[in-house]
Amino acid sequence: MIAVSDSSPLVILAKLASFDLVRSLFAKVYISEEVRREVVEFGAGLPGALEVERADWIETKQILNPAELLMLRERHPLGLGELSAILLAKEVHANTILLDDHNARRLAQVEGLQVLGTVGVLETAYLQGHLADLRAAFAQLLTHSYIDKRLLNSRLRSFRLSPL
Repeated sequence: MIAVSDSSPLVILAKLASFDLVRSLFAKVYISEEVRREVVEFGAGLPGALEVERADWIETKQILNPAELLMLRERHPLGLGELSAILLAKEVHANTILLDDHNARRLAQVEGLQVLGTVGVLETAYLQGHLADLRAAFAQLLTHSYIDKRLLNSRLRSFRLSPL
């Protein structure tokens, strides 16, 4: 399975000390140069920067059509990271794109991409036995991201786990 990731899931998973879950779920992970720059250069010293820089299982790829990236940027109020991740996912025929931003997720779905966010990565890792305690991971997620507790509790109930 091939995934392309935006910065947010990688950074949040690094904050949760769960960065390697991505590696356990996907055989290959690509990021765009824009995402690499956002996490490693602009985010130097912050969670995710060293993890992304050192991860030999993450490959940085250039967008094949930079003009399309500029055109998308004019039409959609999203960052270069999200837009370049969406384009790259289409170019490499990724099975999944990792995105958290609501508007970016909607655009990716319109473009025919399978979307998974940080919550989805944690849930998938739990289902596949790579994460022992989904409830604890969600509790930690609440302290490290802007996520609605009601959403997490709804997801926990779907797994028949007690709410936070």
